[in-house]
Amino acid sequence: MSPSTPNPKVRASLLLLGFFFAMNLSAQSVSVSGQITDAKSGNALPFVNVLLNTAGDTSFIKGTITNEEGRFTLKDLSPGDYILGINFIGYAPANKALFVGHLSSFLDIGTIALEENTELLNEVTISARKEEVGGALDKKSFSMADNLGQEGGSVLQSLQRLPGVTLQDGKVLLRGNDQVMILIDGQQTAITGFGSQDGLDNIPASAIEQIEIINNPNSKYDANGNAGIINIIYKKNTQTGLNGKVGFSGGLGALWLRKENLPSIRPQYVRTPKVNPTLSLNYKKNKVNLFFQGDYLYTETLNKNEFVDRNYTDGTVIRQQSKRNRNTAFTTLKPGVDWNLNQQNTLTISGLFGSEKIIDRGDQPFFNADLSERLRLWQFLEDEVKTTVVASLDFLHKYKQPGHELHLAYNYTFHREDEQYFFDNILPTFSGEDAFKLLSDEHVSDFMLDYIKPMKFGRLESGVKLRRRTIPTNMQFFPGINSPLDTNAGGWAEYQELIPALYGNYVYERPKFEAEIGLRLEYVDLQYKVNPDHNTYQSDGYAYAQPFPNARVSFKLNANNKISLFYNRRVDRPNEVDIRIFPKYDDAEIIKVGNPALRPQFTNKFEIGYKTSWNSGYFYSALFHWFADGTITRISTTVPGSNLIYAIFQNVNGSRSTGTEILFSQKITNWYSFDLNLSAYQNTIDQFTVENLYPVPHTFTADKQTITSGNVKMNNVFQFANGLRGQVTAIYLAPDVIPQGTIAARFSMDLGIKKSLQNGRSELFLNASDLFNTLRIQKEIQGSNFSYTSTNYYETQVIRLGYNVKF
Repeated sequence: MSPSTPNPKVRASLLLLGFFFAMNLSAQSVSVSGQITDAKSGNALPFVNVLLNTAGDTSFIKGTITNEEGRFTLKDLSPGDYILGINFIGYAPANKALFVGHLSSFLDIGTIALEENTELLNEVTISARKEEVGGALDKKSFSMADNLGQEGGSVLQSLQRLPGVTLQDGKVLLRGNDQVMILIDGQQTAITGFGSQDGLDNIPASAIEQIEIINNPNSKYDANGNAGIINIIYKKNTQTGLNGKVGFSGGLGALWLRKENLPSIRPQYVRTPKVNPTLSLNYKKNKVNLFFQGDYLYTETLNKNEFVDRNYTDGTVIRQQSKRNRNTAFTTLKPGVDWNLNQQNTLTISGLFGSEKIIDRGDQPFFNADLSERLRLWQFLEDEVKTTVVASLDFLHKYKQPGHELHLAYNYTFHREDEQYFFDNILPTFSGEDAFKLLSDEHVSDFMLDYIKPMKFGRLESGVKLRRRTIPTNMQFFPGINSPLDTNAGGWAEYQELIPALYGNYVYERPKFEAEIGLRLEYVDLQYKVNPDHNTYQSDGYAYAQPFPNARVSFKLNANNKISLFYNRRVDRPNEVDIRIFPKYDDAEIIKVGNPALRPQFTNKFEIGYKTSWNSGYFYSALFHWFADGTITRISTTVPGSNLIYAIFQNVNGSRSTGTEILFSQKITNWYSFDLNLSAYQNTIDQFTVENLYPVPHTFTADKQTITSGNVKMNNVFQFANGLRGQVTAIYLAPDVIPQGTIAARFSMDLGIKKSLQNGRSELFLNASDLFNTLRIQKEIQGSNFSYTSTNYYETQVIRLGYNVKF
């Protein structure tokens, strides 16, 4: 099916609508270090006066003296131009121009040799000029405290309000691309980062400090995730003594029915409750800092309510509904301790425990075209428990030179997925009861070593990482009378992955020019072992060794204007769920199956970014282009003699995207400011022909698909008197291309209000997501001998009330 291009009115709407969350690009604090020596003997000079003054008006900033080894450190400097003055009795004074940038937290200016002289050093002064252009234009940070419209909700709900982020079929997309790597505190975990991203919908936003979007990661990060990286940072306090925060929020969703059920099924959830208590504790004394974050999230949700019309070339029409009422209870506990062994060495031991209990009660009626005959009723109960345990050990050694660090870390993750499905397969002539059980245990071990060496004009980073990951799975089928289950497709399988990696990254910075170049070398050995009795698939796997370079060049036009050029080569390896061989029966007639023959897709990405700032706001824009070979996507097909649709992952031909992202922030008055985000891109999937092996070999051919799409997000922030704040967020998502079809436009609006109480020690908030209940997902899919349209009226409208207090 050929997708249509948005008409001029839609394009005009893209330019006028929207907004995005406030971007937290605060100025970076920098430490500058060096060593003073005698020019003749080379011996270190202790107790030398070191003064820092501004370069412009010679205003004094700060001073220090060297230690017994002649070393000195000046901390908490803002980016700018300075003069460093060195004064010591018996030596000639020395002045040194110093530029402090924003790319490195630590700078080492090396050795300064003083010549003997009996003259006293005259006082030297220096002035700092703040760099208003934020960072290297490669990362954006968003504080959850500023997200009034989603406070009390989940991380997934918060993500879709951020610039360039959209959701599709449970996956997070960044600039229209679903190949996103999601981290928690800089590391992948089984909750979010290794496969399915559904776990994000059960992480309370109340546990999160901020979210980072990294569109152009350097070589320090793993090479997978061509769309970029989203890093979710948990709250952690380091204040002295005992302090913390306790909060509680509750809410209701699905306030009314948006579309009535098809006949003869159980009612939809309405007025669904949401409960989220949260506790944050911190105790710091002497060399020990203890921290704890605990959250519980209970929700009842109309998780899915999709109406589908399937049309086949033989004239058959099937109308169906997929309704899923979900109860979820999710507990997360994150304890840890920082132990400062001495001034140079710190040991951190931390853990993360997550327990998720899901009960789904689903109904799937299938009717003929005029709803006069029910062809089938498929009812199911899903009982699933997910358990995650993460143990982390971090050791940080600080050399005498500030910023010169060696970091060792070991992370172990265990994730169990214990899933049971019970089905009632009700047809006009008989009823059957079927069931299956899936048990999957995931073990991941990561060892990392990172080394950072500050230089005079930047820093050098290098490191190694070793990952070992195994996932044994077992699927057992329990068929009933005339069962539709493919019992021969069960059994066991085991995913094995070994990835050693080595990286180096160099950052160079001068007053008008910046450069960053890096290279990551990764070797991947992946094996997927399959039950030899499986009726379709056999054991498979692959291995490769590949370089992944990155480069960035930036030009500072002046203090408020900067332009950056980026290049990245990245890879997307199939997730274990993408190659999992077991058919999934949460839909009785659209069956999802993995493919162990999947191979990685490699992507090259280019981007140019520009940012200008002024006293009351900023403007940022980026142009990007990426192209991928062997694109991973799910293909829906039928086989002769059956109307069942099989959705199977495949490597198709190339795909590419060209687009732009614009961020505009402006403070209008003391009480009103707004942020506007526009993302627009053209996505293309080339023509392809693939062969699906399940349940029998069959081929499918699709024509080239191209569509221009994008989204607009606008965030309006109101600062009223007496600590009262308000926020109104509007989101418009334009039509987009998906494999074999299109997804229609979507629109929603959120509202949030927060009142500060007790001199800022507590706060009361009220918010509503999808205020007007307008968000729904509409798709059109074209197959070889069928087509279908669907509209999902799942729960999007939620109203929450909450209270937090600090102590």
